Amino acid sequence: MFGLRVYKKLGVSPIINAQSWVTALGGSIMRPEVLSAMDEAANAFVDIKKLNRAAGEVVALACGAEQGLVTAGCSAAQVLMVAACMTGQSESNVEQLPDTTGMKNEVVLFKGQRNRYDKAFVTAGAKLVTYGSEHEGTADELEAAINENTACVAFVIMPFALHGVGLEETIRVAHERGVPVIVDAAAELPPRANLSKFHKMGADMVAFSGGKGIGGPQSSGLLAGKADLVEAAVMNSLNLDSSVAGIGRPMKVSKENIVGLVTAIQLFTDSDEAAEWEGWQLKAQYVAERLQGIDGVKVKIEDDPAERQGPQPVLYFEDEFDGPTISEIKERLENGDPAIFVGGGSERAEINIVMVNVQDGEEIVIADRMNEILR
Repeated sequence: MFGLRVYKKLGVSPIINAQSWVTALGGSIMRPEVLSAMDEAANAFVDIKKLNRAAGEVVALACGAEQGLVTAGCSAAQVLMVAACMTGQSESNVEQLPDTTGMKNEVVLFKGQRNRYDKAFVTAGAKLVTYGSEHEGTADELEAAINENTACVAFVIMPFALHGVGLEETIRVAHERGVPVIVDAAAELPPRANLSKFHKMGADMVAFSGGKGIGGPQSSGLLAGKADLVEAAVMNSLNLDSSVAGIGRPMKVSKENIVGLVTAIQLFTDSDEAAEWEGWQLKAQYVAERLQGIDGVKVKIEDDPAERQGPQPVLYFEDEFDGPTISEIKERLENGDPAIFVGGGSERAEINIVMVNVQDGEEIVIADRMNEILR
């Protein structure tokens, strides 16, 4: 890994990613089969309209949805979901965005789910309307936030996120008012069951990142849901059967990324989830065992899927710990050779070492470095 010439030519050194499938560290590492498929796709021209349709069928099948679409990342899918809810399948509306005059243009979101990525919900010209407080919300508050200008209700699923009234109740309230529900589930794969879980609950459209747990190209995503709405998203993205350029034109997906993501999805759904989990568990146990017996440091392996992406050692620092602060520990890890990036800090008084991207042997380097810093 550390001899990769392509990075060295640019004066950039590869790092150890123990922080998860984060965009800032390169997402995930694609399997050889994905890279091979992308390389093959790069060597021929193709009708992109037909390719998108065919890839959408693969996405829909994997998600148990009526229709699917490959997008330029999950954020692009968020933009397209909202655009679809505002324009429907009206070409004049598609061409009019981001001007939403005459359209329903409000996106309702639980206030406790506001995050730095939700700007995607308003990129197409929508207005964000929140309900509840930063900590809790009620069905009555959600219902009161829905009006004749509501295009959709958005729901965000992510580690440590608050759920408000929950997705099931959100769907019930919204559907009773005739409003679709869109779900941002960017990093909710694995488990593989989540591909179809939110559709089965009744969500109208769901977006995932293609470059995280699926292991596709980092700049890819997938969108699936009800056929009428996904077709509207297609129109806003590509408008396959028209000369109109939709709001999603800057978010086009290359033939290589489309083929890469489709290949990654097929590998992802066919692979052994239990074996994958066991590999993460073994690495987590190794690091946790190596970090036992440090005064003032409590190490636990945690794997609650609502908060953790796979089993991971979590370090909690007690009052008697007289070593460096969490920020100092992370700084020393990131300034070492190789640089190591871990999770935690800021609002969370912990360090979590996420194993999903830790390559074989890197757990030894992580444990060695942590011991140098903490002991």
